Amino acid sequence: MVIKGNIVDVVSKQIFPGEIHINKSRIEKIKKVEGEFDKFILPGLIDSHVHVESSMLVPSRFAELVVPRGTVAVVSDPHEIANVMGVKGVEYMIDDAAKVPLKCFFGVPSCVPATNFETSGHVIAKDEVEYLLKQGAPFLAEMMNFPGVINGEKGVVEKLELAKKYNVPIDGHAPGVKGGDIIKYAEGGITTDHESFSVEEAVEKIKVGIKTQIREGSAARNFEALHTLIREEPTNTMLCTDDSHPDLIIEKGHIDRLIRLGLSKGYTIFELFQVAVVNPIQHYNLPVGLLKEGDQADFIVVDNLEKFNILSTYIDGKKVGEHDLALFEMPVTRAINNFSCSSITLNDLHIIAPNDNPSIKTIVSEDGELLTGEYIWNYSCKKGEKIHHENSDDISKIVVVNRYKDTKPVVGYIKNFGLKQGALASSVAHDSHNVVAIGKNDEDLLLAINGIIEEKGGIIAVNNGEKRLLNLPVAGLMTTENGRIVAEKYAQINDFVSEMGCKMKAPFMTLAFMSLLVIPSLKIGDKGLFDVNTFSFTSLFVNE
Repeated sequence: MVIKGNIVDVVSKQIFPGEIHINKSRIEKIKKVEGEFDKFILPGLIDSHVHVESSMLVPSRFAELVVPRGTVAVVSDPHEIANVMGVKGVEYMIDDAAKVPLKCFFGVPSCVPATNFETSGHVIAKDEVEYLLKQGAPFLAEMMNFPGVINGEKGVVEKLELAKKYNVPIDGHAPGVKGGDIIKYAEGGITTDHESFSVEEAVEKIKVGIKTQIREGSAARNFEALHTLIREEPTNTMLCTDDSHPDLIIEKGHIDRLIRLGLSKGYTIFELFQVAVVNPIQHYNLPVGLLKEGDQADFIVVDNLEKFNILSTYIDGKKVGEHDLALFEMPVTRAINNFSCSSITLNDLHIIAPNDNPSIKTIVSEDGELLTGEYIWNYSCKKGEKIHHENSDDISKIVVVNRYKDTKPVVGYIKNFGLKQGALASSVAHDSHNVVAIGKNDEDLLLAINGIIEEKGGIIAVNNGEKRLLNLPVAGLMTTENGRIVAEKYAQINDFVSEMGCKMKAPFMTLAFMSLLVIPSLKIGDKGLFDVNTFSFTSLFVNE
């Protein structure tokens, strides 16, 4: 097979009219020719860090969406399903991904559970880590337990040493870590981080040997803050999405969206492909082609280098995507799950004042941010009275229910989420994926929580008893449905939530992060309200 066009050599940084000769899955020859072409051929795009589960699609359905957008490979941490299903969940992801052309490189989840301060479905300890590394896992996935690295905790160190034994990179996760702590973190063998929120933070990490992955996903979007690193630190920077919902992929793209963002900022195609393709291949030693003779024939065809619209995608020499459509058959995929809790009652949601006029520690959420703040809500009532959050302007109730066994729900309060009425709930709740919900009134909140429990996973919005539901039967995280159908359902639910007053870009993604106990500062888990700054539980009431 021969493909002709303007060949963009991102390694030698030149563009020339030419033809690519493909023999089976490899590029046999690249030949310069005379003539003019209106299309450009480039290496395929790579997402250097993504949790496929966060698309709410199984890997094969995720591939169906991203391959036509020019993505030929993803470096994925199956941390989410591992917290629910353990090694069985990781193997599920590997097996399903192997049925489609997208090259999915799954690492070994390093933090299952992420902390001991919440209940997860499984544990991946030293033996399980070594088992997966022996199976050929190409990296140790993000080490979120940065205090464990810094303080030399035995279990953490054992996993790091295994990664070194098998000579694979170690991904990091160190929001706000700096000074002597980031030096110790790097000394543990950490090589990447996608949690920087400023150039200064990223540069400090780069100086100690930790490469920065600029994240631009559905909720966390750091491209605007960090894009200057593309030029300032071209060999120490990569691009990633981390978490992307299907509606965003369909409407705006995947890594191709980040390329267009970079082009709009004035970066050259060579600068952008250095961080989007060359660096991930080199860092993770990926068997993905760079459009060189002898390489795997992994490449894309685009209309031009300004609009950068993907016309077709080739993986291993086969055209697998064209004009937003996947050209490969979808496999039959079974569902696996781990969901074992009973419905709750209205009384489980009530909070009683422990004293007169209590001061209540309240989570402060920010649109598009994983970080949260803390607000002290001074409530006027008598000791023993029920607290009525529904009368406040912008304070809602937040609840976490253990999905793995029957325990009393944990109830707290949240500010800035924007709800004026109704409730929403989800079994996608980082990291352990218990049921998390936010509501403006207890009746809708109860319907939302019990709706998720009855379905054994999904996302739901309820307003005055009216429901909008997306079922997620695979580990309560994913579905085997077509991504476009899922995106449509998801958009309808988001619109419904918007009508309830919440104007966040990705309310369910933000909701999922409210139980992420490794990102500062105030979060909530199935065991209680959690102060991430002190890495300890805290009381709901001040001076309680």
